[in-house]
Amino acid sequence: MQINKITSIEQIPSCFLNSPIEELIKYQNLGAEMKRFDTAQILVGMCMDNRKQLRIPENFAYIIRTGGGSLRHNEFKVSYAIAIGGVKYIALIAHNNCGMVGLASKKQQFIEGLCTMANWDRQRAEEHFMNYAPIFEIDNEIDFAFNEAKRLSDKYPGITVVPMLYTLEDNMLSLINV
Repeated sequence: MQINKITSIEQIPSCFLNSPIEELIKYQNLGAEMKRFDTAQILVGMCMDNRKQLRIPENFAYIIRTGGGSLRHNEFKVSYAIAIGGVKYIALIAHNNCGMVGLASKKQQFIEGLCTMANWDRQRAEEHFMNYAPIFEIDNEIDFAFNEAKRLSDKYPGITVVPMLYTLEDNMLSLINV
């Protein structure tokens, strides 16, 4: 995979010019002046991680935040944004240092946290982890975003799905290419 960090307008691929993908990159990476939007232009799927914040105008995007940015089990929401909201673009944004990578290694911390914070008994917490961790664990942020974008592109062939990487250190978006 190739990661292309966009630091100038000239680096935006021509296939994304005059599209919501270009707008998203310009807002986040290039500090573009915020426009006014009455309707969403794009659907953004991104991780629920609190360390990430997009710089976008109000009403610009539908945003679905889930562990790892996985839109599995959220297809109805994706379909709604397309069918009712009229979006033709999806930005699937992974980020570096994602907590869903290596989730199995966090099993004991997860169980202890639920027991301590939520007052769960150990068996319930362990069953919860074992039932859901395999669904949400990802091996690698970049590969995951690329493969999830491919899956969504196959499911919604009329929609442009773009895998991206958000870098926590500089809050910048990069395009993920083969």
